Amino acid sequence: MTEEFDNVNKEAYSADKITVLKGLEAVRMRPAMYIGDIGVRGLHHLVNEVVDNSIDEALGGHCTRVDVEITEDGGISVLDNGRGIPVDMHKDEHKPAVEVVMTQLHAGGKFDKENYKVSGGLHGVGVSCVNALSHLMITEVHKHGKIYRIEFKKGLTDKQLAVTGETTHRGTKQTFYPDPEIFETTVFNYETIAHRLRVLAFLNKGLLITLKDNRLSSVKEDGTMPSNEFMYEGGLIEFVKYIDENKKSICEPILIEKTVDDYPMEIALSWNDTYRENIESYVNNIHTIEGGTHEEGFKSALTRVINKYALDTKIFKNDKMKLSGSDVREGLTAVISIKVMEPQFEGQTKTKLGNGEVTGIVQSAVYEKLLEWMDENPRVARMIVDKCTEALRAREAARKAKELIRRKSAFEGGSMPAKLYDCSKGSDPMDCELFIVEGDSAGGSAVDGRDIKYQAILPLRGKILNVEKARLDKMLANEEVKSLINAIGTGIGESEIDNPQGTNGEAPAQNSNGDGFALEKLRYGKIIIMTDADVDGSHISTLLLTFFFRYMPELIKRGHIYLAMPPLYKVSKGKISHYIYPGNEELKNTLVAELGGEDGKGVQVQRYKGLGEMNPEQLKETTLDPDKRVIKKINIEDAVEADRIFTMLMGDEVPPRKDFIIERCHFAQNIDA
Repeated sequence: MTEEFDNVNKEAYSADKITVLKGLEAVRMRPAMYIGDIGVRGLHHLVNEVVDNSIDEALGGHCTRVDVEITEDGGISVLDNGRGIPVDMHKDEHKPAVEVVMTQLHAGGKFDKENYKVSGGLHGVGVSCVNALSHLMITEVHKHGKIYRIEFKKGLTDKQLAVTGETTHRGTKQTFYPDPEIFETTVFNYETIAHRLRVLAFLNKGLLITLKDNRLSSVKEDGTMPSNEFMYEGGLIEFVKYIDENKKSICEPILIEKTVDDYPMEIALSWNDTYRENIESYVNNIHTIEGGTHEEGFKSALTRVINKYALDTKIFKNDKMKLSGSDVREGLTAVISIKVMEPQFEGQTKTKLGNGEVTGIVQSAVYEKLLEWMDENPRVARMIVDKCTEALRAREAARKAKELIRRKSAFEGGSMPAKLYDCSKGSDPMDCELFIVEGDSAGGSAVDGRDIKYQAILPLRGKILNVEKARLDKMLANEEVKSLINAIGTGIGESEIDNPQGTNGEAPAQNSNGDGFALEKLRYGKIIIMTDADVDGSHISTLLLTFFFRYMPELIKRGHIYLAMPPLYKVSKGKISHYIYPGNEELKNTLVAELGGEDGKGVQVQRYKGLGEMNPEQLKETTLDPDKRVIKKINIEDAVEADRIFTMLMGDEVPPRKDFIIERCHFAQNIDA
């Protein structure tokens, strides 16, 4: 019996069943493991990998300029004036070093501290991954007075290294063309690349980074090509000013620069009159979007310093009054940049720093330098403490407002809003959908047209509160906002509490709403904003997106927020009808001509100005049915730019908003007469 079983096993699973992937085959087989995905984000990650190599040269003091181009035929070219990839023969591989670097994972100079003391690309897989996922990649090295060139196709060497000319320059030029067999799209977005390069210029003061788009399709009205030059001598000071461009600042940015135990750090911070914090952190130029030990050290020191200063200067009469972390960070804008020789990141995506020693290093530097600054600037320091004290009072008011909501919900026997038409919840919550619908009329049609098993409807009356201009306690008093929060189920605010014990002179940190955001409590996998296709509907959508961006950003990051795209027109003749969706308006005239000839005889064109004009069957067919509807997923490609845009569109400052509208008014579509 045992022997029979073993024999079967040997036939089914033997050595010849083991697949060995050589070279870069693994990258082509599982590209998402290396670059995140094969969509737009993964495509632009290729640019980051190549540019980061040039930035690493700048970090070492070997490079002063990086030129990036979108080529005429849609590829990417990155040229720097660094040392140039080595072209001599590798003693073990018996190939030119540049070929080894381009065709083998975990090959490069970043594992040797003598070559790169600090680097973002410590895993050594970056540029070789780009090569693997490109149908053509050309590497040119300017070195020793000569131009060396080598070409690759899909990660394999196609043309051997050869000298193609002479030069007085030095550096590396990488040109690559993403493989359409791998990627869903190979069309690069100029603005996405520009945002990333701008940030790199802020982080590397004095480094010149240029960007140019040479595609014929990108020619501007004046006949020129889109181009930018980024160079900031002020570094992080200018970065903070850029982020706060549309806000009223309480003080000029404070700069903290210090090197502790071979950890150089640069931190710039300022406070503005808004009610939200904005902390951007970087390690070796890599954006640590999930924070980490450097952010923890900064936050802890910030709270300790402001509490100590308020107590020492008698602003606080005794130590019973203490500010929490959320109090001192209300209205804070900060950029943290630290260089770490051997950073410990969570995975290749490098989103969170894990080096434990960094917490104390940043904490001590910030505590010393910021306390020194506050002692030297007592007038501004008092304004900052006053701002933080106002936040404390508002937090207390918000806590009381939330307690009132809880008591009311408990008294009424449940926490779900009365206006919510919930689904039967027979399915997994991640398979369920919540439609946030404008108005009772459309809400009624949506309720009748939905699939009750997995689709819930929450009608909103009028426009919700503009949360950009309201503090948390005021927001929690708004009935529409309360209904929204209760229906979604996650709560709002931060889910992480810094220093909960209140050590080092810091008050126990509390979330602004008491509970904090908890993704695991999300009641619907898709939250779909469904508003009229008119100006008022667009305004309501913007108000809702502002709410999600400010108080539930994780829902956007995780891909849970969508915009419904109801049709703009219905073109019909007799029993034949077609719906025209936003972005397809030119189809309307084509259909009219096809159905009714040149004069369009007998063809009816209905313009939908509101969802309430559709009966339940029409709304189901066009907007609710997953097999027929059109919905758009909301993404955050650039958090810094998104913050600036929301502040400008929804904040108090009118001039920037007016300029924005004037500059972009010619792009507007479907404006009501």
